[in-house]
Amino acid sequence: MNYADVIVRMGLYASAKELVGWPITPGFEVSGVVRELGEGVTDLQVGDRVIAGLLFGGYASAVIAPRRQVWKLPADLSFEEGAAIPAVYLTGWFALHYLAHPRPGDRVLVHSAAGGVGSVLVQMAKRIGCEVTGVVGRTEKVEVARALGCDHVIDKSKEDLWARAKTISSRGFDVVLDANGVETLKQSYEHLRPAGKLVVYGFATMMPKTGGKPNYLKLAADWIRTPRYNPLDLTNQSKSVLAFNLSYLFDRMDLLGEAMDDVLAWMAAGELRPPAVKTFPMSAVADAHRHIESGKSTGKLVLVP
Repeated sequence: MNYADVIVRMGLYASAKELVGWPITPGFEVSGVVRELGEGVTDLQVGDRVIAGLLFGGYASAVIAPRRQVWKLPADLSFEEGAAIPAVYLTGWFALHYLAHPRPGDRVLVHSAAGGVGSVLVQMAKRIGCEVTGVVGRTEKVEVARALGCDHVIDKSKEDLWARAKTISSRGFDVVLDANGVETLKQSYEHLRPAGKLVVYGFATMMPKTGGKPNYLKLAADWIRTPRYNPLDLTNQSKSVLAFNLSYLFDRMDLLGEAMDDVLAWMAAGELRPPAVKTFPMSAVADAHRHIESGKSTGKLVLVP
């Protein structure tokens, strides 16, 4: 499961509307055993353990996936760990290695550092040799972020996020990774140092934490308050704003295939940890959605058929 699944369910996920429409089965990623092979597939066998990235449809007991979106599941990973890999690790790779390109010693700030994508970003940035500041929204997530490798952790439920960030890096950050949306985007940009990059990959704070339905008045207000970046200002301030949505990149499997090859190699070398997972039976999918909406979850949630 991913937070995006919640947005799909609410009818607000743009690529779901454009590429599939409703009714729709959510789910970007799965693991399982090969049951059948399509014509011309010779490098897999029936019975192989695999993981796959999907353009929706993953909440199922059986799926069909293009060969280019399927990878062998390493023998030392469980099905639950495998199912939790594609979306967040590909997102982390694309954000850091394709867009941001931080260098050793760069100061990187990661919002939601104990979450699914955040936990990957922290590990990948540390692997490069960056100094990482993780932001969490609950005190119980502080130790999770520290265990992932954060050099500094800001608990925004107890301290002023940006005042603390200023004490950590008075000159600003080289990279800020932000999936919050309007709550933090303006300040995230303002706390970049010259040549800094803000990478945007979500808008979670525009969504409700309870109730399971969108608040359209809040959505409208947040849309109005969302920062707009003027190219003249970007040029004069020598800062960059980069953004992406992984579900629109499935026609770039040249990039995503390279990303997954890197991720699996780094895991095999012990440079990345497998995802920490919490499982729910498929019959309890509503409970899983409520849990991820609440903001209380860490790591990845996995549905087990």
